[in-house]
Amino acid sequence: MFGPEVRCLVVVGAQWGDEGKGKVVDALAEHAELVVRYQGGANAGHTVDAPDGEFVLHQIPAGILHASTRCVIGNGVVLDPETLFHEIDALRERGVMMTGRLLVSDRAHLVLPYHKLLDAESARSKKIGTTARGIGPAYEDKYGRRGVRVGDLRHPEIVAKLVAAGAERANAMLALAGSAKRCGAPEIVAMLEELAPRLLPFVADAGRLVADTLQGGGHVLLEGAQGALLDVDHGTYPFVTSSSTTAGGAAVGAGIGPTAIDAVLGIVKAYTTRVGNGPLPTEAAEREAEGLRTLGGEYGATTGRPRRCGWFDAMVVRYAVRVNGLTGLAVTKLDVLDTFDELPVCTRYRLGGEDLVDLPDNVAALEEVEPVYERLPGWRQPTGAARTLADLPRAARVYLEGIEALAGAPIRYVGVGTKREQLIEVT
Repeated sequence: MFGPEVRCLVVVGAQWGDEGKGKVVDALAEHAELVVRYQGGANAGHTVDAPDGEFVLHQIPAGILHASTRCVIGNGVVLDPETLFHEIDALRERGVMMTGRLLVSDRAHLVLPYHKLLDAESARSKKIGTTARGIGPAYEDKYGRRGVRVGDLRHPEIVAKLVAAGAERANAMLALAGSAKRCGAPEIVAMLEELAPRLLPFVADAGRLVADTLQGGGHVLLEGAQGALLDVDHGTYPFVTSSSTTAGGAAVGAGIGPTAIDAVLGIVKAYTTRVGNGPLPTEAAEREAEGLRTLGGEYGATTGRPRRCGWFDAMVVRYAVRVNGLTGLAVTKLDVLDTFDELPVCTRYRLGGEDLVDLPDNVAALEEVEPVYERLPGWRQPTGAARTLADLPRAARVYLEGIEALAGAPIRYVGVGTKREQLIEVT
């Protein structure tokens, strides 16, 4: 999608996450000077099937596997410094060089051990489906104006005060929750003092770097994590993540103005999945769901949790088109449907005997909706070798045409497997 008219492209998930963004970002990153992760944290995972094998990335942008592309962890990310270096070391062991290629915004907030303790307690009591990796509490501290930012590591005395206050607050909250667990500020300060000399050389003014790249005529890809239906404002609240996953969050999380963005590509599976609790209107019966899960390898890249599986939901994708301003779609995992005789596609919802024109704004109603399906014929042929739309079986093309019309956005890419060459560009 890059070209003279598109120099800044946002890639977002248009369902509940896990749509295959890593594969698409990896493919597009070859044509970008800069790839910027703009929100979320180590609770997300992008899997890339590269020529050198499979890579699972958590905080580092998926463009890192292209030697000519620089990658940025933007200010909208909450960064877990310990797991970041596990990821860096694992990539280096496999020959991926990052010196001068990986940069971290000095404005990104840090996920600290007390955030993880609080998140684990929240996961035990609230049952929302959090990964318990400290993401929510770190964002709470950010918006409470008491967080520790990457740039603060240049000033140990500031870090010591912030961590002491944060640990005291966290311990008080843990006591109120009835937990016996506690955290110690000196240990956290010592950990940060040890990590700072490694982390600070990566630190940069990320927003300036993005702006300078665009002004110099370069191409920038803004990479989102999770999906539109997990957005803290526009998702299925409260079963959401703690950040703005939609395209509006890309400008904020990368440090640029919204007018710098030229196009927004939404990634959708040819069916639907979600991890954790919350509504999933098109969830399939267990036998069919298990078939989708097995064929699609539907287990979380970060947690290994099995994903709930169901049929393509046009109501969800149409909503994602609206709240993101999507200019195109990439449909992934079409090959997972190769063996099905019939494919239900949800065209609308009914609630209380009436058709709904949009997604309900509360989960209670969304739990009660009745999906209305159009049933399309399957193709019963392998699609993994297809390299153009014309190579696909006619029934597969009809399926794509149907979901394109229902979604209200043009399909730009179709994925028929995990490898780079199994991404069809629609011209």
